[in-house]
Amino acid sequence: MSLELISFKTCPFVQRAAITLAYKNVDFKLTFIDLADPPDWFLEISPLQKVPVLKVDDEILFESAVINEYLDDITGAQLQPKDALARAKNRAWIEVASNMLGNTYMMKMAGDKENFEKYRARLVSQMNRLEKRLGDGPWFNGEDFSLADTAFAPLFFHDAVAHYRFSVIDPETMPKVDAWSRRLLALPAVKNSVVPEFESLFLAALEKANTYSWTRIAA
Repeated sequence: MSLELISFKTCPFVQRAAITLAYKNVDFKLTFIDLADPPDWFLEISPLQKVPVLKVDDEILFESAVINEYLDDITGAQLQPKDALARAKNRAWIEVASNMLGNTYMMKMAGDKENFEKYRARLVSQMNRLEKRLGDGPWFNGEDFSLADTAFAPLFFHDAVAHYRFSVIDPETMPKVDAWSRRLLALPAVKNSVVPEFESLFLAALEKANTYSWTRIAA
């Protein structure tokens, strides 16, 4: 069986699958495309015309949460709780992480201060809710590393862009989130889940869009 992950270099949803694959030491091929000018073959195989897409031999999977569960199912040493309710609750929190990634993107791509602050406020509220959910760690489910960790890791990775310049994590009021995020960012599977030029590419996108974030960086 061959695995090929179709990616865009700054996409956090692709990063989820890359982290899971690296954490479980699974061999795979990584193919990058430009979402601004996607090739015809990609449009043909991607129903939603977005990444990630996972090619499993000649079969196609899409949506990051689905891809991660499939990868977990076929590789052993599962990264999901055995209890059905706990597993379902993890899936629900993975959806929260997806929503937070969307809010992070909207915050950083906002063209003015008003929208920047609107999405930042949403993220702070969500981070506070996450703080209340976390236990003593070190991971989302305590001692057991899980797909919830691989789902949230890209959020913390993007939060750290520009040396935490726009971080929504307050170590004083969110100590559990802060500790958890730093543990995740220290993992080799997370650190190596993006291209070396990730930050420069992301900042270039902020500059090209003339975002409020970029004006603060350039000031």
